[in-house]
Amino acid sequence: MTHPENTAPVVYLPHGGGPLPLLGDSRHEELITFLGDFGTRLGTPAAILVISAHWEETMPTLTSGAHPRLVYDYTGFPDQCYRIEYPAPGSPGLAKVIHEELFAAGFDPVLDSSRGYDHGVFVPLSLLYPGADIPCLQLSLLDSLDPADHVRLGQAISALRKKDVLVIGSGMSYHNMDEFSDPTEDGARANREFDFWLIDTCTSGMYESEERQQKLVGWASAPGARLCHPREEHLLPLHVCFGIVSEENRGAEVAFSGEVLGRRVTALIWN
Repeated sequence: MTHPENTAPVVYLPHGGGPLPLLGDSRHEELITFLGDFGTRLGTPAAILVISAHWEETMPTLTSGAHPRLVYDYTGFPDQCYRIEYPAPGSPGLAKVIHEELFAAGFDPVLDSSRGYDHGVFVPLSLLYPGADIPCLQLSLLDSLDPADHVRLGQAISALRKKDVLVIGSGMSYHNMDEFSDPTEDGARANREFDFWLIDTCTSGMYESEERQQKLVGWASAPGARLCHPREEHLLPLHVCFGIVSEENRGAEVAFSGEVLGRRVTALIWN
């Protein structure tokens, strides 16, 4: 993949179920292969900012520690899953820059020097960039779960692309835990319908940026939407990603479409 020199891409990708991708789980085989190859295709950015589905705060909050710990925010897995390491450094200086950009856009952002990387960060990054040598930051979702606010959050940090900061929205384009454990035909049909809608909305050249934004903000009326996302926290990182590129009036490309835990999920990239 190519993108303008010193302009980093923006990516929305699935991180899978807990630490299972790092255990070689067979239901994540396609995702493991994709992530293992994708880091090479993305190149080496100056820094990485991840918006994970697993951190919500009232105000947008940034990790600002120099050496963030890991947050093992899952239960019921083998002991080795609580000894995973991903010692990527933080970037307090970049955290301050992003804080200033968010404040200038009307948010009341918070710097958190004690917060670590949750599994929405360290699981995909362990496969994308196993060397753990690129400075990383994590930005929270807003606990209002308002899609328009998350688009605005992305718009506030759009300048990061020009600073060679790779932004990753880490979630899942399908996330219904009941359906993962006890699949139904209704769930399968909703998966197909919503995946088609999501790809069309994000990639089709038929839409201007404003129309694309309206569709994403009104995502809950899309076919199969609420069966695919009973709660929207795994979709909202996509809204932040879209916000970053919304002024460029460009569509995404499909980077990955494959099965995770028996359901089709999609990754998107904006170059």
